[in-house]
Amino acid sequence: MARRTRPVRNAALAAACLGAGAAAGWLGLVTGAVPVDVGAGRRTRPLGPRTVGVAAPREVVFDVVAGPYLGRTPRAMRDKLHVLERGGDLVLAEHFTPVAGRRLTAVTVETVRFTRPERVDFRLVRGPVPHVTESFVLAEEPPGETRLVYEGELGTDLWGLGAWWGAKVAGRWEAAVADSLAAVAAEAERRAGRR
Repeated sequence: MARRTRPVRNAALAAACLGAGAAAGWLGLVTGAVPVDVGAGRRTRPLGPRTVGVAAPREVVFDVVAGPYLGRTPRAMRDKLHVLERGGDLVLAEHFTPVAGRRLTAVTVETVRFTRPERVDFRLVRGPVPHVTESFVLAEEPPGETRLVYEGELGTDLWGLGAWWGAKVAGRWEAAVADSLAAVAAEAERRAGRR
């Protein structure tokens, strides 16, 4: 009898270990802690474009975007942003995004390059997908107002499976960007004394 229960016990233990490993892998992928960058079957998809009109001068909008990165990060943003390294026009920063009904937090690490006053470029270093590039382009039109255009590209590996995952990530990614753009517009308009 003991001989028969040992294989059953071993199979149950193996299944539990396999399940725990799969759960840990999924958790690591969703939060960006275990990125999948195998270099095979790369598929890319656009992010945006999204255009926001801001009733504030371009320099003010640029300062609102760049301020938390190049200066001191405001206390209200510390649960969303942590600058790891600052340079003159380039920073390395962690971004925190709630996922899974706010039960988990996805962490991305990105370089952010500033070209005053017309452009901010983001490049993913580590996250839930292997490739993301994004830009905020600021154009002053009409004078005293700004057209902020967001666009980018998201890439995943592993052919169709990666494309499915990319669609899931892109939806949440673009929603987070939309929230950021709305906050940038509101703060820039507040600073410019307009609404």
